[in-house]
Amino acid sequence: MKITRRFTQPGQSAFDCFEYTRRSSVLRNPDGSVVFELYDIEVPSHWSQMATDILAQKYFRKAGVPQYNADGTPVLDEAGKQVIGGETSIRQVVHRMVGCWRDWGEKHGYFDGEDDAENYYHEMAYTLLRQMAAPNSPQWFNTGLHFAYGITGNSQGHFYADPESGEIKASEDAYSRPQPHACFIQSVEDDLVNEGGIFDLVTREARIFKYGSGTGSNFSNLRGRNERLSGGGVSSGLMSFLKINDRAAGAIKSGGTTRRAAKMVVLNVDHPDIEAFVDWKVQEEQKVAALVTGSKINHMHLNRIMKAATEAETTDFTRSKDLELAIVQARRVGVHENYIYRALQLVDQGEKEFDVTEFNTHYEAEAYATVSGQNSNNTVRVSNNFLEAVENDGKWTLTFRTTGEVAKTLRARDLWEQISYAAWASADPGIQYDTTINE
Repeated sequence: MKITRRFTQPGQSAFDCFEYTRRSSVLRNPDGSVVFELYDIEVPSHWSQMATDILAQKYFRKAGVPQYNADGTPVLDEAGKQVIGGETSIRQVVHRMVGCWRDWGEKHGYFDGEDDAENYYHEMAYTLLRQMAAPNSPQWFNTGLHFAYGITGNSQGHFYADPESGEIKASEDAYSRPQPHACFIQSVEDDLVNEGGIFDLVTREARIFKYGSGTGSNFSNLRGRNERLSGGGVSSGLMSFLKINDRAAGAIKSGGTTRRAAKMVVLNVDHPDIEAFVDWKVQEEQKVAALVTGSKINHMHLNRIMKAATEAETTDFTRSKDLELAIVQARRVGVHENYIYRALQLVDQGEKEFDVTEFNTHYEAEAYATVSGQNSNNTVRVSNNFLEAVENDGKWTLTFRTTGEVAKTLRARDLWEQISYAAWASADPGIQYDTTINE
């Protein structure tokens, strides 16, 4: 390739085209506790605080980076060894990515000559610093870590196409040939532990999430609830495995930072468990509402009981009208008897307050962490036949995956209304159109 200068001049560094400033980035939980904080971050002056936060919280490498003083000399510890830490400047991130791309281009003959490679480096760096373009997240996470800092690690099961032979080979380590791809579509078979099956998919998804990418799968091959197993029993159904996969995704910090995994779940509209799938997040949202509301009701009434008992100097409600009224009101709104009994015990022990956790509806708080489906973007794959049945107010059949027999017949319009209601109630599922015509 012949690369000419457009935004920079020959002999000019892209990094010298901008003014820089120092900023801070802090991420907090709803209770005010700090999740992440970093100070003295170097970014171009025209960058927004949001762009600074994304860079610092998600894309900076947090470990393994040699540290340097302002004059370019290494930062040394008491033993005279160079201090290792994290990235703190956009210059570091842009250099490791663009420098790596240039290095690969030179090694594999992409450029006509050295001047073209140099021009490419500065022109590409300029577009990133100016925010005229940006690569996908896994590039920011992974590209150039080995090139710029010599970071390596155990092989994680990645593969690459050998540029000489074209053969697919296993990567020798995690970073010299990183995972810079954004999204993956993976299949899953109706098999529990073998290659290509359910728990093999969990491993493959974990590998993808770890390095900052997302994945999507159509789970329609998995048998529905109560379908026969080869061992004589019946299946626990699709939903049990979706919940396992969802929890596994939630446990992984995508790219090793503050970002969570991105996971798409697709199910064909004729699957026997389609109704449970559609209602999944609706019910989970209801659980969150119950947790939040119930925790506030418990907190209010149990402490009201303790206050009445403390002021009356007795836990015998027959001797205090205020305590009796507090207990009656608590029972009316469903406060559990064990909680009421515990509140009175605490008063007898000299306590004056019932420490009931009050949950909130923040998506990263405890209430949402308790329920399932929060890491999955769910989609129903609908066919022409189904849409025609909806339009004509016809019947729709759900079929067993193992035998192809009819599992259930229902009114197509009822299922469509169920999907629509769920989408409005919980923002899921979405709709994916199957462009093939099913006979």
